[in-house]
Amino acid sequence: MVYNFNAGPALLPPAVLAEAQAELLDYHGTGMSILEMSHRSAEYEAVNTEAQTRLLALLGLDDAYQVLFLQGGASLQFAMVPMNFLPPNAVADYILTGAWAEKAVAEAGVVGEVRIAASTRAGGYRTIPSAAEINVAPHAAYVHLTSNETIHGVQWHQWPDVGDRPLIADMSSDILSRPLEAERFSMIYAGAQKNLGPAGVTVVIARRDFLNSAPDTIPAILRYATHAKAQSLYHTPPSFGVYLLLLTLRWIDAEGGVAALGERNTQKAATLYAAIDQSAGFYLGHAAVPDRSLMNVTFRLAQEADERAFLQEAEAAGFVGLAGHRSVGGIRASIYNAMTIEGATALADFMTNFAQRRG
Repeated sequence: MVYNFNAGPALLPPAVLAEAQAELLDYHGTGMSILEMSHRSAEYEAVNTEAQTRLLALLGLDDAYQVLFLQGGASLQFAMVPMNFLPPNAVADYILTGAWAEKAVAEAGVVGEVRIAASTRAGGYRTIPSAAEINVAPHAAYVHLTSNETIHGVQWHQWPDVGDRPLIADMSSDILSRPLEAERFSMIYAGAQKNLGPAGVTVVIARRDFLNSAPDTIPAILRYATHAKAQSLYHTPPSFGVYLLLLTLRWIDAEGGVAALGERNTQKAATLYAAIDQSAGFYLGHAAVPDRSLMNVTFRLAQEADERAFLQEAEAAGFVGLAGHRSVGGIRASIYNAMTIEGATALADFMTNFAQRRG
């Protein structure tokens, strides 16, 4: 038995993989795999449409919003967002909470003027800024945040009040993991490879009027309006990835929707954080308790030798993907939607046993 705690690409629900396997050689009696089909075919267009409709429904959004399926991951979005929404002589506000927010700031700075509305870098990215720490420019073109930082393990649990400024969020690592006031955002984007499907698909959910506010002075392929007008079929999409995303959205519905997953994810995280907190200092959590991530549990061991032994023994016991990001080291357990309570409990039991033996 292997428990997959990789940060991304991450595990997919077994039911999704089984359904894809069953349909791989002959999709719905067509005699073809969906891997081989034209993206202009009626069969694929049905997949594309249903995936968009289901995603809006799971987020509780109406047709004032549109779903786009793009490519390039969140990394391309770091550039596309300012290219579309940061005009000359304007400023965009960014809230720095970790490494991914830093990357977004760096790309936006190539395009135009960026202002840091709040930052927790000085504290080692252990917290989310409080309302009092956030200073938003009166005429900011938009405000950007990263809802969950996979490397440092901090997560927004209360959204900032940005007034009438457009709020944009990179939700690559926690989209559909908990109930969300999605209507507070002008735009949400996410790489699919953690909670939505396989690597290769990038999801954008945005207000239609916001998408159409972008200028037509940038290349068509980089304009959101281009993809919106073509219903994400402007060029060949990552069709198999969108198909797997659709199966994952169906699975989320079958599991009880976002509310049910939120309760499960809270329970998984609480189980692992309890193992940290009850270890008498053997495990050292990185994030401040109020800002702990429900998706990425990050911690160190007090002794470096114990840390190496922990990773070796964990992998031998079937717990894979626990090494922290190369930039910070340590341990990281990524517990996205498809991770079971059983998996989180098994890891917590291993942690407790290891601490008792080595502590």
